[in-house]
Amino acid sequence: MKTIPGTVSHYKSSPVFTEHTVPAALQRSHTTAAGVWGRITILEGSLLYRITDPSQPAEEVLLTPDHPGVVEPRIEHEVQVVGPVRFQVDFHR
Repeated sequence: MKTIPGTVSHYKSSPVFTEHTVPAALQRSHTTAAGVWGRITILEGSLLYRITDPSQPAEEVLLTPDHPGVVEPRIEHEVQVVGPVRFQVDFHR
């Protein structure tokens, strides 16, 4: 998994989502805007993160409080709820 470059800055955060409130749009393939990175921070539980972009190697990672996810700009990805979870997405550009 990539790391967020030191040249970008945090500019907003999503609400805290749970397994009951995670938007359907996050559970199907989607991207961030050009130049926008995301950090998926798991507060409790776990979440499955998949890179679905056909131009990238397939990747599936179980995110946990000790293992956050990094979303690259314009790379198709999705998350899957695997049980009770609380998480937030921080956006950087």
